[in-house]
Amino acid sequence: MSVSFKNQLLQQLPWIQLISVIGLLVLLRHLIGLTRWVSVTFLRPSKDLRSRYGSWAIVTGCTDGIGRAFAFKLAQMGLNLVLVSRSRDKLERLSDELRAVNEHLQVRILALDFDGDISDGVREMEEMAKDLDVGVLINNVGVTYPAARFFHEVDDELWRSIVRVNVEGTVRVTRAVLPAMFRRGRGAVINLGTGGAVVAPSIPLSAMYSATKAFVDQFSRSLHVEYKNHGIDVQCQIPLYVATKMASMVVNINKPSLFVPSPENYAEAAIRRIGYEARCMPYWSHSVQWFFARLAPEGFLDSWSLKRGIKRRARSPPLNE
Repeated sequence: MSVSFKNQLLQQLPWIQLISVIGLLVLLRHLIGLTRWVSVTFLRPSKDLRSRYGSWAIVTGCTDGIGRAFAFKLAQMGLNLVLVSRSRDKLERLSDELRAVNEHLQVRILALDFDGDISDGVREMEEMAKDLDVGVLINNVGVTYPAARFFHEVDDELWRSIVRVNVEGTVRVTRAVLPAMFRRGRGAVINLGTGGAVVAPSIPLSAMYSATKAFVDQFSRSLHVEYKNHGIDVQCQIPLYVATKMASMVVNINKPSLFVPSPENYAEAAIRRIGYEARCMPYWSHSVQWFFARLAPEGFLDSWSLKRGIKRRARSPPLNE
C-alpha cells in the first residue's frame, strides 16, 4: 500500500466513520420501530373494558359488518349492550343471537335512522347513558357513495345524507353519551374513521365521504386531548378495506383476504387497541400498507387513486338509476 493511498484513506476515515454511525442509527431506529409495532399489534394485552370503563356499551350501525362484529366481541367480553341501528326487526334478531352467545347478557335496542330526525333517539340514548353505566361507545354508523362519482355528479340529497350520518350522527351521539362518562370519571369513545382520510392524501370521486371521515379523525384527536385527564379515552380507529357489504358495493370486495380482513377479525384486533393511542390502525396488514404508502410520493398516490376512481365509475350505474 503506497504512502499516498494511506494518507487518502486516513483523510477519508472520519467521513466513513460518520456515515457508518448514521447508517447504524437509522437501522437501529427502524429496528426499534419494528419491535414496537410487533409488541403493539400482537403482544400488548387488551384492557378489561368492563372493569375499566363500565358494564354497558353502545354500538351504532350494529346489524351488519364491523358494527355487528363489535357487538359479538363485546358480548363475549361480558359487556351489556345498547344496539342502535335503523331496522327494529334486524335489531331484535341480533339481540336474540347475542343472548344465545351470552345467556346473562342484557340488551336494549334503539331503532334510529341517522339519515332522518334523530332528536328523540339521541335524548333516549342520553337517558340510557345516565341510567346504565355506559362505559364504551362505538360510533360505527357511516355511509358512502353507492358508486364512484365526480363531485358535480353527486346530487344534493346524497352529499347531505353523508354529512348527516357521518358527521352529525357521530357528534350528536358522542355529545349525548359523554356527560355521563364525565361525571363518572371513566369511559371510552371509539370513532370509526377510514384510511381514505388519513393514509391517502386524497380520495378522488369519493370526496364527501373522505372529507367527513377526516372530520371524524380530527374531532376524535381533539376530544382525546380534552378528556384524557378526566378518565375518558377517545380514539379514532382507521380501517382500510374490510370484507363488508359497503366495501363490496364500492370496490367489489366479496371475501376476506390477506389484506382485507373479515369484520370479525377486524373487530378482534380493534378491541385490543381500545384505551391506548388517540389514533390507531388496528389490523396488522392495514398498518403494513400504511407504512409503504407513507414512502410513496403524494403525486403518485393521487394519480393512482384517481385512476382507480375513474375505473370504478366506469363500471358503476348512474346514481339516479
